[in-house]
Amino acid sequence: MIEGEQKMILPGDQPTKNFENSKDAVDYLILLYQVASDFLCENFVSVLETGHSNYRYRAYYPEVRITTTSYASVDSRLSFGHVTGPGTFATTITRPVMFRHYLEQQMGLLIENHNVQIQVAYSDTPIPIHFAIANDPDLIVPPEAAGFTLRDVFDVPDLNTMNDDIVNGVAVPKADGCMPLAAFTAQRVDYSLARLAHYTATDPEHFQNHVLFTNYQFYVEEFEAYARQQLDDPSSGYFSLIGTGNNHIENGDEQLKTSEKIPQMPTYHLKRTDGSGITLVNIGVGPSNAKTATDHIAVLRPHAWLMVGHCAGLRNSQDLGDFVLAHAYLREDHVLDEDLPVWVPIPALAEIQTSLEQAVAEVTELSGFDLKKIMRTGTVATIDNRNWELRDQSGPVLRLSQSRAIALDMESATIAANGYRFRVPYGTLLCVSDKPLHGELKLPGMATEFYKTQVVCHLRIGIRAMEILREMPLESIHSRKLRSFQETAFL
Repeated sequence: MIEGEQKMILPGDQPTKNFENSKDAVDYLILLYQVASDFLCENFVSVLETGHSNYRYRAYYPEVRITTTSYASVDSRLSFGHVTGPGTFATTITRPVMFRHYLEQQMGLLIENHNVQIQVAYSDTPIPIHFAIANDPDLIVPPEAAGFTLRDVFDVPDLNTMNDDIVNGVAVPKADGCMPLAAFTAQRVDYSLARLAHYTATDPEHFQNHVLFTNYQFYVEEFEAYARQQLDDPSSGYFSLIGTGNNHIENGDEQLKTSEKIPQMPTYHLKRTDGSGITLVNIGVGPSNAKTATDHIAVLRPHAWLMVGHCAGLRNSQDLGDFVLAHAYLREDHVLDEDLPVWVPIPALAEIQTSLEQAVAEVTELSGFDLKKIMRTGTVATIDNRNWELRDQSGPVLRLSQSRAIALDMESATIAANGYRFRVPYGTLLCVSDKPLHGELKLPGMATEFYKTQVVCHLRIGIRAMEILREMPLESIHSRKLRSFQETAFL
C-alpha cells in the first residue's frame, strides 16, 4: 500500500467451489452474498455512528461461471439452457434467495446439456452500498452532510456495469475472453429492483411470473374484486393479494389497505406459492411509463407480459367495446429508437396469440366466425402524442391506412418491443373506447356505461389468457423468435 493511501478492508476469504448440483451451487451463492452484504451493512452502521472512517470497505458480488470445450449437441427446439459454443461464460449474481428457483433451473439445464460443473466464487464487481442495504428498511443512505463522503468509504452504483449492452447485442467479451452467461449483470438487476420498489410501492419479490399491464384504474378495482373471489376458493391455488405499501389480504372478507402515498405505477400481486400467479401494473398513460415499467420488470424474468388497456378504434366497422388482438405494431412511440431501431420487426408469438384468442372465446362464449363480431386482429399503432387528433390529420391518417392499423394507443408497441428486446413473451389485447376518426370521442357521458360493461369482461380475458399460458411447458412459451445469434444461456 502506498503511503497515505486509504486502507481497503474486505470480508474474510471464501474459496472458489465447483458444483455438479444446482441446488448446492445456489446454497453457496446465498452464503457468499450474505457474507458480503452483512459485512457492508455492519460497517455502514459503524461509520454512521462515528461520522468518519480511515478505511475503505468493499465486498464483491458472487459469480457463476462455466467452461465448455465442445460444441454440445443440444435439442434444437430449446431457446435457452445452453451456450452457443466452446468458451468460458460467467455472470454476477445478486439476491440469490429471491432468485433461487430461477437460478436452480437455469444452472440445472447447463449441467444437463453440457455436462459441466458450475463454478461459484466472488467476482471482481463491487457491491454498491445502496444495494447492499436495500433489504434493511431501517438503514438509509445519508446525504453527503452526514460527516463523511460516502463514495470515499464505500462503493456506489457504477453506470459502466448497469447498461443494457447484453440484451441490446453490443456487449463485448472481457479481456480474458469470458462471455456473458445471463442477460443482466448483478448491478443492473439491483438497480431495477430498487426502481421497482420505488415506482410500484411493493417489494419486487412479490412479482409473479405473469404480468398484466393496464392504463386505467378501473382494471385495478376489478382485479381486486377477482382476487377476493379467488382467495375465498381453496382450490384456486392463490393464497394472498399484495397491494401498494406491501399491504396484503389472505381472504376475500379482509380490507386491503392502501399506502399513504399513491405510487406512480400502482401494482397488485395475486400470489401462488410457486410464483405462477398474476401481477397487475397500472402503468398509466404514455410510452415513457410503459418503457420504464418493462425496463425494470424484465430483470425478474417473467414468463409473459400482456397489455390489456383501452385504445382508439380506427375502422368504421368497429364498435365501442370491441376487442383488438394485435398481430403487428406500428411504432411511433420513439422511446426505444436508440435501443431497438424501428426497422426491427416485432413478430407476433403464436402461443400468446392463440391463448388470447382462446380466452376471448371462453369468456364471451363466442367462437369461430362469430368472434369477428367483437374482435379484430391487425396492426396496432402506438404514438407519443395523446392529442394527435388536434394536428393536421392527413399525414397520420395516411400512415395508419398504409400500415393497415385497426387501433391506436400509447403503450402497446412499447411493451411488445421491450418484450422482444428483453426476450420476454408479449402480447396485446385492447378494448375500443373511442373512435376519433368517426366523431366518437371519449367523453364522460359516453364512457360511463362502456366502462361498466366492458372492464370486467376485458380483464377476465387477460387473466384467463395467463391461466392458459401457465399450463404450457416453459419451453413452449419462450419462443426461439426472441433469441439472437449469440444468446446467453440463462433465460
